[in-house]
Amino acid sequence: MPELPEVETVRLGMEKHLLGRRVNSVDLRRKDLRFPFPDNFRNSLEGRKIESVDRRAKYLLIRLEGEITWLCHLGMSGRWTISGGDSESRPGTLSNGSPVGSGGGPHDWVVVYIEEGIKAVYSDHRRFGFMDCFPTSEQENHKFLSHLGPEPTPNLLAPADLADGLRGKRTPIKSALLDQRIVAGLGNIYVCEILFRAGVSPRRKASSVAGSSGVSSRVEKITAATHDVITEAIDAGGSTLQDFRGVDGDGAMGYFIHNFQVYGREGEGCQKDGCVGKIQRIVQSNRSTFFCSKCQR
Repeated sequence: MPELPEVETVRLGMEKHLLGRRVNSVDLRRKDLRFPFPDNFRNSLEGRKIESVDRRAKYLLIRLEGEITWLCHLGMSGRWTISGGDSESRPGTLSNGSPVGSGGGPHDWVVVYIEEGIKAVYSDHRRFGFMDCFPTSEQENHKFLSHLGPEPTPNLLAPADLADGLRGKRTPIKSALLDQRIVAGLGNIYVCEILFRAGVSPRRKASSVAGSSGVSSRVEKITAATHDVITEAIDAGGSTLQDFRGVDGDGAMGYFIHNFQVYGREGEGCQKDGCVGKIQRIVQSNRSTFFCSKCQR
């Protein structure tokens, strides 16, 4: 599933090509994705200018004039392709040779025609993504957004915030960091990398990381590692595993995958100076966790 850096990469690409332009018409090729489209979806978008393209956790929030927000979640395999106008993105192909992102592909479910000859196509062969629209003033109470914790970026996540979220939690720290109510937008890949950089075992109880009061040294290290990993991943365009592609250019893969120190490296040597351990893989909450038991305590 695309994680926060991948969604931020998509946001930047969409902002570049759609900002300030008006939605002329919307073609829905089916009545639902993961969830049904709201009854007023097409009418809420058509004729409105795109005023900004924002993100909250893993959700794209496209702000339209008239205080309307168009929400999009990419699910497992959702992809936006922008063509026409001065855009640089090009439709691609699936492994079976079928076109994707042209508007005529077998999984091109939403085609949005935008002024100046621009076409934005949402493709999703697994259909785990979904869309919604709502008055922007209702965002804080929206069913998908109201429970979200702070963003994991340097200006929005402080050590005290993380300590408060973890305190009293008896789940492993790995599972706690994946809880969107504690930190919004973190996913499996980046949590593995964060805990490795912080030197904290993914098996350690979240409550023991937080301590009974104040801000523990482990919380300080996890917060700093979170800021670093997320910032580096956004700068690198994400990690791009399997289906994800960015909006811009030729859909090239993100580069943070080359910076993985633990994820997907089971049996390989630890990269920390002086450590002779090997990367292990365990399963926590049905997800693979990669870590070094020698230097993560």
